Amino acid sequence: MKHITIKDIAKKLNVSTSSVSRAFNNKYDIKKETRDLILSTAKEMGYIPNPMAKKLTQNCSLNIGLVVPEIINGYYSEVVIALQKYLTKRGYQVLVMQSDENEDQELKNVKTLINNMVDGLIIAPTVGNKNISYYLEKYNNGYPIVFLNRINDNLPASKVIFNNINWSFFATEHLILQKCKKIYHLAGYKDLSVSKERIQGFKKALKKYKFSSKYYKIIETGLLAKEGMQVMEDLILKNDIPDAFFCVNDMVALGAMKKLKDNGYKIPEDVAFIGFTETRIAKLVTPQLSSVKQPTFKMAKKAGEILLNKINNSNSKPETAIFNGELNIRKSSVKEFLN
Repeated sequence: MKHITIKDIAKKLNVSTSSVSRAFNNKYDIKKETRDLILSTAKEMGYIPNPMAKKLTQNCSLNIGLVVPEIINGYYSEVVIALQKYLTKRGYQVLVMQSDENEDQELKNVKTLINNMVDGLIIAPTVGNKNISYYLEKYNNGYPIVFLNRINDNLPASKVIFNNINWSFFATEHLILQKCKKIYHLAGYKDLSVSKERIQGFKKALKKYKFSSKYYKIIETGLLAKEGMQVMEDLILKNDIPDAFFCVNDMVALGAMKKLKDNGYKIPEDVAFIGFTETRIAKLVTPQLSSVKQPTFKMAKKAGEILLNKINNSNSKPETAIFNGELNIRKSSVKEFLN
């Protein structure tokens, strides 16, 4: 079957190829009658537009690059779903790459996407700041970049973030109001912005309720369930188990809870738990895990909005969007009615 081109349409109607092109691109300098005739003839002849040619004439790829630390975690899988839903409706494809929490891999991913001519990038950076100078150079040259969830104050680019300090405060305050006298925070990696902010919120609550330093600890743990298990195993061996744990995320909380339950501890009777980021698993474990829910879909959509605005208006100013969440209290942290 012959592939119909604009030359074929032009020949049949005895018009120029530029007239056919102007009709397809809805240009102002072509009569409505001529345009309608060209479009109806193209449809009759079975013409299918060449998407690559259209992209070249528009000087864009209609592709957006998304780089996330991983997609196993429910949070980032939701980010991917939300961005695809929002951007595909606007004619864009989303190319997703994961860094595996590795700075070198992150930079390779970003360069690969840029070399493949994506129109802009949404990045949830991994731990550390090694790639900041590269991002700053790209930003200063006008390349559209939006940072999601994780930030660096040295970058003037647009950011979409969660109010980690306030909601860590609320999570810790909940444990204090449950009469927990000794509370440990299983923190994320020390160089990660969200880890620092959640520590700030934890300390802010302890300061408000005048907790002595001997009744709380901040333990750098990580972000994975296995890291929560490893830290908890060490605390069990030291016989150093507090009344409650506030964890940097749900995966760390779930790993720590499993290790405690395997060693005969009851939750929340012996130890209360509250996580962060509200994974789907939070409601599936026993007891159900209390957690801070972030508006993932709204945050991802906002990142897409800001990026498209930057792509369409290179002079747009950097924007920082800060979101709030919900504190979902479940059985894992409730000691109030046990006695």
